[in-house]
Amino acid sequence: MKIKLHTQILISIVLGILAGYFFREYIPTYITPFGQIFMRLLKLLVIPIVFTSVTLGIVSIGDTKHLKGISTKAFTYFISTGFIATTLGLILANLVKPGSHSAASVEGLKAVVAKNPPVSEIFVTMAPQNIFESLSKGEVLPVIIFAILLGVALTKIGIKGKPIAVFFESAFEAMLQITDWIIALTPIGVFALSANTIATLGISSLLSVLTYFVTVLVGLIIHAVIILPIILKVFGNYSPLALFKSLLPALAIAGPTASSSAALPITMDCLNKKVGVPNKITSFVISVGTTIDMNGTALYQGVAVMFIAQMYGIHLDLIKQGLIVLTAFLASAGAAAVPGAGLVTMVIILNAVGVPIEGLSLILPVDRLLDSCRTPVNLWSNSIGAVIVSQHEGEKLRPTTDNEGTIIDMEQEVSERESQLIKPADRFKKDREKELETV
Repeated sequence: MKIKLHTQILISIVLGILAGYFFREYIPTYITPFGQIFMRLLKLLVIPIVFTSVTLGIVSIGDTKHLKGISTKAFTYFISTGFIATTLGLILANLVKPGSHSAASVEGLKAVVAKNPPVSEIFVTMAPQNIFESLSKGEVLPVIIFAILLGVALTKIGIKGKPIAVFFESAFEAMLQITDWIIALTPIGVFALSANTIATLGISSLLSVLTYFVTVLVGLIIHAVIILPIILKVFGNYSPLALFKSLLPALAIAGPTASSSAALPITMDCLNKKVGVPNKITSFVISVGTTIDMNGTALYQGVAVMFIAQMYGIHLDLIKQGLIVLTAFLASAGAAAVPGAGLVTMVIILNAVGVPIEGLSLILPVDRLLDSCRTPVNLWSNSIGAVIVSQHEGEKLRPTTDNEGTIIDMEQEVSERESQLIKPADRFKKDREKELETV
C-alpha cells in the first residue's frame, strides 16, 4: 500500500522533531547534510522558474491591458491583507501586553544594526542593473522586473520574438519536470530540516519570551485559519481545505526552511497542476507575492515592536501604532524571502517609532522558530491571492493532477501543456498576419 505524499510529509516532520530532540549530538554529522542538499536543490530552481515563468506568463497574456488588470487585483490583495495582518498583531499585543510578562534582558545587537538598510535602498535595488549579476546572486525582484520587460518587449515585436518565446516555453517545461523530481524527495528533506532545527535551537530558548512567542503564534493561527480562509471563500469562492491539501508539499517545505523562495517552485507547481490556476496568473502573482505579500512577517513585526516598546516602558499612542501598520507593511514587502530577513527590516520600523533597536536582542532566542511559523503563512496568503485573482480574471480552475501527482484528466493535461506551448506561437502568427494585412 502506497502512503500518500502529504502523509509521508507529516510523518517526516514528527520523526524529524523526535530525532532532533533525542539524538541532538548526531544530527549535525549524519542528518543535516541531507537537509542542506535538499535546500540547494530547491534554490537551484528559484531563479530559472521565476525568469522563465514570468516571461512566458507575460507573453501568454499578450495584451498589456490584461497585465494591468492582473497586477491591479494582485496588489490590491497584497496591500489589504498586509494591513489586516499588521493590525491584528497590534490588537493582540495591546490586549496581551507580552512585554509586561517577560523576564528577558536587553542586550546590544550590533550585528543586526550594521545591516540596517536605508529605505531608499529597498527601491533602488529593485531596478535591474546587470541581469546576469542578478541571476547569479539570486536577486528575485530585479529578475522579475527584467522578465516583465522582456515579456512585454516580445509581445510588442510580434513574429520576430517567436524564437525567444519558444525557447522560454521549452525551458519552463524542463523546470517543471525537474520540480516533479525534487517533490519526490520532500519527505527526506523535511525530516532532515526539522531534525536540524530542533537539534540546533532546542525548546529551552522559548521560556524567556514565552508570552511573546505565544502571542505571535496565536496571531498567525487566527490570520491563517480564520481570516484568510474567509477571504478565500468570499472573494475566491474556493474551498480553503481543498487548497490546503493541494499546497501541503509547499507548506511543509516553507516551515523547516523558513524561506518562501525555497518553496516557490513547489508552490507554483501545486497551484498549476493540483488547483488549476493558469501559469500566466501564478507566474506573476506568486513570483511577485513571494517578495511582497508577507502577511506572516507583517503580523510578527507588529507584535515584536509593541513587545520591545513594552519592555522599555515606552508608550506608543494610536498615531505611532498607525505608523507601525504602514512601515511594517512596507518593510515586510521589502524583505528578502530568506530566513531572518524580517529581523533586519525590523530596524526600519523601530527607528520610525522611536524604539531602541538594541531591543531586537530580546526576540532573538525565538526568532528562528517564529520564522518557521510565519513563512508558511506568507506562502498560504500568497497562494490564496493567486486563486482569487484567477477567479476574478474569469479563469476556470482545471486541475490536471490530484494531490499525489497522479494525472486525473489526461486530455486536460495534454491540452494544458500544448496551450502553454502553442498559445504564444499562435499569437505571434496572428501578429504576422496583421502585419501582412497592413502591408
